[in-house]
Amino acid sequence: MEVRIGQRVSRGMLPLLALHTFSEYYRSERKPPVTAALIAANTLVYLRPSLFDSLIPPIQQVWFNPHLILKNKDLKRFLLSPFYHIGEPHLVYNMLSLLWKGFQLETSMGSVDFASMVASLLLLSQGVTLILSKSLLLFFDYDKPYYREYAVGFSGVLFAMKVVLNSQSSDYSYVHGVIVPSRYAAWAELFLVQLLVPGVSFIGHLGGILAGLLYMKLKSTYSGSNPITLLVRGVTDIVKWPFKFLPRRGRITGRGTVGSNRAWRCQTCTYENNSGLRSVCEWCGTSRGVDGFSSFQSSSRSDGLPLDELRRRRLDRFAR
Repeated sequence: MEVRIGQRVSRGMLPLLALHTFSEYYRSERKPPVTAALIAANTLVYLRPSLFDSLIPPIQQVWFNPHLILKNKDLKRFLLSPFYHIGEPHLVYNMLSLLWKGFQLETSMGSVDFASMVASLLLLSQGVTLILSKSLLLFFDYDKPYYREYAVGFSGVLFAMKVVLNSQSSDYSYVHGVIVPSRYAAWAELFLVQLLVPGVSFIGHLGGILAGLLYMKLKSTYSGSNPITLLVRGVTDIVKWPFKFLPRRGRITGRGTVGSNRAWRCQTCTYENNSGLRSVCEWCGTSRGVDGFSSFQSSSRSDGLPLDELRRRRLDRFAR
């Protein structure tokens, strides 16, 4: 069944992606917002709704092509090509992978650090792929296969995320039916995907793996704060700044007991009440005043009773 969504015709995979994503977020206690935003951004670019048609460049202008990027210093191709996909299966497969990896990474490291990591991996994977393509041209005269190759997709970033996710793992993973140590799962997937789908960008996936390794190396050697993390935190603080001026509901804080626990003397019967938390005299039932003294308004149980009768009943109650 075909469904038209925006300027695309879905063959049923996009609704399944939406249903699966909604199901994962609905049943999860922690709902990572950055992962959801990335999935939404990639899907929005693919669907190209008419409302955003003028804001989203056509895919012809953003293909990742090392020759055109270096020749024209085209940052648009360098930065935007990961968010474009050439077909519905390409998009859905990448977004399902992003959903799984994003849930694990973002919930473990926090949204701000995860956002800065994704931005770093995107820049590193694109940069490493560009350097690899240029190096193959210079040293091996590989012109058309890699240097003039056109590619799009989030796969490079996903391979880098896979390296980060499995960097400290000692478990085993299934990669297209093959059991391999999780630390080498990205390498196994690199070659298996190339065998199963020969048309994918080998150099782009390899650049993603190397970017993940480089990111982990830089993270282990650099002790300071990630500049991208500081940038993301700064933007977050700016967004939250107006909410500081909203009125806040008062609340009780601290570990102490609310109110005074001092003893107080009833002004009606002169009984010494040991608990300051009581608002009614234990002996005669007279209400305590706001200032710590008793009020001459008796409780509802003592309305209309003489004081002597009230005292007698209290004595009878305590004598039982």
